[in-house]
Amino acid sequence: MSMFVDHVEVEVKAGDGGNGAVTFRREKYVPHGGPNGGDGGRGGDVIFEVEPHLSTLLDFRFNRHYKAQRGVDGSGKDCYGKHGDDLILKVPPGTAVYDSDTGDLLADLTALDARQVVLKGGSGGRGNAHFANSVRQAPKFAEQGEPGEARNIRLELKLLADVGLLGYPSVGKSTLIAAVSAARPKIADYPFTTLIPNLGVVSIEPQKSFVMADLPGLIEGASEGIGLGHQFLRHVERTRLLVHILDVGGLSGRDPLEDFRIINRELELYSDRMSKLAQVVALNKMDMVTDPSEIDALQSALEIEGHRVFRISAATHEGLKPLLYYVWERLEEVRMEPPPAEEIVVFKAEIKEDYRKWEVTRDEEGVWVVTGRGMERAVSMTDINNDFAVYRLQRTLETSGVHKKLREMGAKEGDAVRIGTTIFDYEDEETDRYR
Repeated sequence: MSMFVDHVEVEVKAGDGGNGAVTFRREKYVPHGGPNGGDGGRGGDVIFEVEPHLSTLLDFRFNRHYKAQRGVDGSGKDCYGKHGDDLILKVPPGTAVYDSDTGDLLADLTALDARQVVLKGGSGGRGNAHFANSVRQAPKFAEQGEPGEARNIRLELKLLADVGLLGYPSVGKSTLIAAVSAARPKIADYPFTTLIPNLGVVSIEPQKSFVMADLPGLIEGASEGIGLGHQFLRHVERTRLLVHILDVGGLSGRDPLEDFRIINRELELYSDRMSKLAQVVALNKMDMVTDPSEIDALQSALEIEGHRVFRISAATHEGLKPLLYYVWERLEEVRMEPPPAEEIVVFKAEIKEDYRKWEVTRDEEGVWVVTGRGMERAVSMTDINNDFAVYRLQRTLETSGVHKKLREMGAKEGDAVRIGTTIFDYEDEETDRYR
């Protein structure tokens, strides 16, 4: 039996772009051929895609680090490098993808054909052919590939069940789902038997079926994370109908009506929408009740509150058929209703950043920090070991006003300046010796 995993954190990185090439034409009778270095290929994106046959995030427990393919470097004769392959990570339907550091929802993969690019690969660096001009006819530098995006990702699986089974531990949820579907959950007579959700497809006749989730037992304080808490409630969120099972066998010594109200109070504290879901009440273990009239007062109290009540025995299958047909009919009614507004997730188009915007600050260690997408990208795509490339970067910083700003803010010769992950020594001079 495979282990069920519904929450996992991983590190994911898109592919870096390939480097541009520094090459020159070498042709017979052409002693001074021009630059012909090709561009590097784009790095692969990271894509999360639904795989309908998956039901767990278990595979992500064994590998916590994922990286898309890097773009191939450019080469001579204006040959462009090949783009890196995208990394497609398969997840079960109902998986929500979050940024672990910010808590932002990046993708809500509920549809069976859902597919979302979560991290973009870096652009390929331009070859030296792009940097030739009337003054600089033989540029001896090219761009490095842009680093791909990297994130710490949190994956949460919310089961896509039509019907969720509510009830205190050991009221008979596992027994019921085993009786009405092909699911075979482990069953025992002690609290918290079911520590993982079980899914079962209930088929009452051809073309009439629905998915039922036997969910972990809920206890008082679950909305605050006590017991199985949020791990349980996460799975109830997507159901459209709840079957609330109460143990009327008497052996547990609990008050069924009080249990019913405690669990509904927890639902209300956790989610207003969930507390308003339609509930059908199943009074289970009727085979252990010697006098059925003893249940009349409980049933009346529940019906007065507007709930449809069924008397069943999951163990002997008594009363299951009327319950299942009623659930099917209610689901058909719910299917005709539009989804709640809060369930419709709209991903905003990525806002293009202004690469010309930047700012200079100084951190607590005295390092000058230049921030801004354009500046950080320029540095990350510069080959720091190539003097010609470094000179071009210095010219970029000068013409953009970064050097002037540093001088105005009091930067001195030799001060440390950080742009992105690269640290320079500040030099307050201009030179064109490498042009």
